[in-house]
Amino acid sequence: MLITTARRLSGDSLAWNSLLIMATTVCNGGLGYLYWMLAARTVPPYQVGPATALISAATAVSMIANLGAGHMFIQRLPGIDTGTWSRVVGAGLFAGSVATAATAAVTAVVVPALSGNFAFLAGPGATAALIAAAVAVTLTTLLDNLYVAHRAGRGMLLRNVAVAAGKIVALAGVLAAGFHGAMAVLLSWTLPALLISLVTIVAALGRLRPGARARLTGLRAELPHLRAALTGHHLINLTQAGPAALLPVLVTARLGADANAHFYLAWMTASMLFMVSPAVASALYAERTNASPVTVTRAAVVVAAVVGVPALVLLAGGDLVLGLFSTAYATEGGTLLRILVLAALPDAVANLAVAHWRSRGEFRLCRRLNLIRAVTCLVLAWLLLPTHGVTGAGLAWLAGQTAAALLVAAVALTVSAGRERCPGAPETARTVSRSGETWAERDRKAGTTTAAAKQ
Repeated sequence: MLITTARRLSGDSLAWNSLLIMATTVCNGGLGYLYWMLAARTVPPYQVGPATALISAATAVSMIANLGAGHMFIQRLPGIDTGTWSRVVGAGLFAGSVATAATAAVTAVVVPALSGNFAFLAGPGATAALIAAAVAVTLTTLLDNLYVAHRAGRGMLLRNVAVAAGKIVALAGVLAAGFHGAMAVLLSWTLPALLISLVTIVAALGRLRPGARARLTGLRAELPHLRAALTGHHLINLTQAGPAALLPVLVTARLGADANAHFYLAWMTASMLFMVSPAVASALYAERTNASPVTVTRAAVVVAAVVGVPALVLLAGGDLVLGLFSTAYATEGGTLLRILVLAALPDAVANLAVAHWRSRGEFRLCRRLNLIRAVTCLVLAWLLLPTHGVTGAGLAWLAGQTAAALLVAAVALTVSAGRERCPGAPETARTVSRSGETWAERDRKAGTTTAAAKQ
């Protein structure tokens, strides 16, 4: 039976790559759990707080500045020639990293001047740490999307396991060397991610696409595509990932770095649920850009199968899980964790809807949905944090996801009613591959036009 199931999965690209992406999530969550447990037990909370706040700020900077290049990879790489592939990947990685480094440098100067709770970002050492951590997050995100574009979940899994395990080994090494402050956490969290990302770029891209490598020549030809990714995919990603990246920042701004340590560990524990639906949504989008007819229902079944049991476990025993860090973390974050677990269902509804609409070219609808949940979450968090503590951030997150899920339901009912009134009406929004023109064909046309213009 196991052999039969394995054969079925190997022949089902959506299920297989979804499982590999989710395995990546599980390994990241499990190894990340061990990493933060070790950090929480060996580094004082007043040192863990600034470290987690800086990592949260780096994540937010990366989210703002990566230019949407990751989803550009998913959209454009299937079917293009090796030379164009090398140019697209090189331009995306280079532009995303440079934009992230510049944004991090500006953030290190501006944010401490606006909020005293971010004073730990001031100074050249903190600026360098923020830049390095933010670039590490950007490279990890873009390389993961590169593997998703090729439906190569196994390579992404191995790469992420190496990064997560490297962080644990690095933390143990830094602690053994006598460092026990925030710098021990930052070094051990950032350096493995940067090192393995560089090794991937230099040594692994040729295996993903034989004969290809990240190339920095021809960057000017990629500028129109980067602008399109910025105004299309990046705005969708920004409004979708913004609340998750900015919530720890708001907690620090409103309650201080110590409170962020309690919030961050509960958030990290719940993130094992939150990372599943985005992973499956990315796999769904990749399947459709590769002209594979897959349904949202299939993706939803995969999400439910993976999230169901862990969600029940965290609802029943979340306090015990947080208590492994320390009693204080369980006391401060137990209620928050349960609220975050409840939010996983509407979050999955919204993420799968965005993937479906994105594959059909309905970018405006994607942006509106994500904008509603982002604004709802962030505004409520700002208002509730001073009175409800870190639990207020969880309530705001749940409200934002619920508002988005209700909008998805409203759109679905509207579409269903329209089909009942006009059962023979054709679909107006279709994926690029279904419309008969792939992105590879568009690139060839663009190249022909450019050559003609030069002549």
